[in-house]
Amino acid sequence: MLKVRSIRLIIILSVIAVFLLIPLVAMQFTSEVDWNTMDFIIMGILLLSTGLGCELLLRKVKSTRNRIILCGLVLLAFFLIWAELAVGLFGTPFAGS
Repeated sequence: MLKVRSIRLIIILSVIAVFLLIPLVAMQFTSEVDWNTMDFIIMGILLLSTGLGCELLLRKVKSTRNRIILCGLVLLAFFLIWAELAVGLFGTPFAGS
């Protein structure tokens, strides 16, 4: 029987795959979504690091309150990096602006 940890990892990887399928399918129907291979790689790395970061916190941190706060910070970092890569929110060279 699979452990809870293994099930969570399978769920994380499955959600990442579904999230990456969304732009792939959208590219088949519209020209407004224009991702190349590097976009998929970068987003995959970003999603994987966010998911595994939260998984690590869930394994190591015992307090529910601290888990929520730390996972919230991981998600905040994810959204800020995503926004910077998508639209250059902060205007750094990181986003290519």
